Amino acid sequence: MKSNRIIAATLSVLLLWAGVSSAASAALIGTREALAMEQRDTLLASVQARLAREDVQQAMVQLGVDPVEASLRVAALDQQELLQLQGQLEQLPAGGSLLALIGAVFVVLLILEVTGVINIFNKV
Repeated sequence: MKSNRIIAATLSVLLLWAGVSSAASAALIGTREALAMEQRDTLLASVQARLAREDVQQAMVQLGVDPVEASLRVAALDQQELLQLQGQLEQLPAGGSLLALIGAVFVVLLILEVTGVINIFNKV
């Protein structure tokens, strides 16, 4: 009988404690932070669009890189690295030769290697 009261009291306390919700916190972000996030999203969309081209993806597959994994890793780059990558991609000819395409893929792989996202060049 006494053990039933202890169990009932313990369960009552746990039930009341589980019903208490934690307070959510929200903060305002400044205009600069909002613009920086929007600029990063725009840069990421631009780089992802270039990497989504069929010829670029074929070159990545030929080099042994999974296009989906490369896309995920590019999404993990910060804004400065995205700016650098976009600048290097813009210098390449649009729809140029296969050599230029392989160069673009190499630049992407090099940036990912330097940032420590992948470790592909030690395997070679």
